[in-house]
Amino acid sequence: MESAFTGSCLCGNVQLKSRMKPQMAAHCHCDDCRKSSGTGHCTHAALPKEAVEVTGELTFFDKPADSGNVVTRGFCPTCGSAMYSLNSSMTDLIFVRASAVDQPEVIEPQVNVYASRAPSWDEIDPKLPAFPEMPPQGSREVIEEGVHE
Repeated sequence: MESAFTGSCLCGNVQLKSRMKPQMAAHCHCDDCRKSSGTGHCTHAALPKEAVEVTGELTFFDKPADSGNVVTRGFCPTCGSAMYSLNSSMTDLIFVRASAVDQPEVIEPQVNVYASRAPSWDEIDPKLPAFPEMPPQGSREVIEEGVHE
């Protein structure tokens, strides 16, 4: 597979290759992303599942989100690096963690979600649309038009 970008965990045991650039990238400030990232938000890059090839052993953790959907987080069992998430309501997509991407310039965040939950010390980029919660799923137009907090 020719790759548009690659990714890896901290120890190198898990690798990923994507044959396309992300369709969308977002900063999520929800409590789960904040806690799983170890900082004020988590940045995810959305791609079709079939565009990403993952090699190496992963451990998975399922957690119901505020939306009622189940988010499955995949991480390296050796070093603990978060690699990607899956969402039960968007089964055709994979959400690659920006922290796992080897060429970070391919990540171009377009929106902030759950901005109402961002800690005061985690500054939100005023150039990006900021939604207090999650915008309607499947509505790219809503995200592109944006709502600034």
